[in-house]
Amino acid sequence: MRLLALLANVLVWVLITMTPAQAQAPDPAPFDRLLQRYVSTGTDGVNRVDYRAWRSSPADRAALDAFIAAHEAARPSQLARQAQFAFWANLYNAVTLDVVLEAYPVSSIRQIRPTILATGPWRMERVTVEGRALSLDDIEHRIMRPTFRDPRVHYAVNCASIGCPNLQREAFRGAQLDAQLDAAARAFIASDRGVRITSQGLRLSRIYQWFAEDFGSEERLRDHLARYAADAKQLDIRRQRISGYDYNWELNDAR
Repeated sequence: MRLLALLANVLVWVLITMTPAQAQAPDPAPFDRLLQRYVSTGTDGVNRVDYRAWRSSPADRAALDAFIAAHEAARPSQLARQAQFAFWANLYNAVTLDVVLEAYPVSSIRQIRPTILATGPWRMERVTVEGRALSLDDIEHRIMRPTFRDPRVHYAVNCASIGCPNLQREAFRGAQLDAQLDAAARAFIASDRGVRITSQGLRLSRIYQWFAEDFGSEERLRDHLARYAADAKQLDIRRQRISGYDYNWELNDAR
């Protein structure tokens, strides 16, 4: 009986130590400090990055590299679900910043082309996590979108462009994730980059066209937009026709 009790205790310990909720995500504080130092909100509501100043700071370039390396050394598969989402969103954004800093000055991320036929840097393998070499496309389209099936992924990952939802001035955290994603959705839909009301109808971000499968039918898309829209926009979102889509690939560079 004593042996059985001992084995039972060992089994409980193993289950506890192996449970995803016990795994630790990389410390987001270093990323917070970098974002707050180099990202500021412009008068147009766009969060812009001072790439020039960041590129000129070897210490802060190294800090970003260390943050990415901490993610490469982690085991996201053993994190709780919301912590996994935060992990991948933070890694995507950090790698994107690193890509732009390496190539800066550029006027658009699409100018960063590893091959002649490339349309941007998204298919370059940049990190290795749990033994798997990954590109930005891998993180967004092969991990985040199919794993979480949450359209708010598109408000979390930032492609260094004016047309994209803002790069946040703080890292994502599993414990605060829903509030952070909801805030990001509200901010983008409130902006003209997300939903613009015109005399011809609604002009939406091309994100809603590119990733229509994530938002669903037009009715479901309108429900999504209205859910996060301020009262002043909700009626127009419900009633006006969608007249077209826009996107600005200009770099979200500080001015």
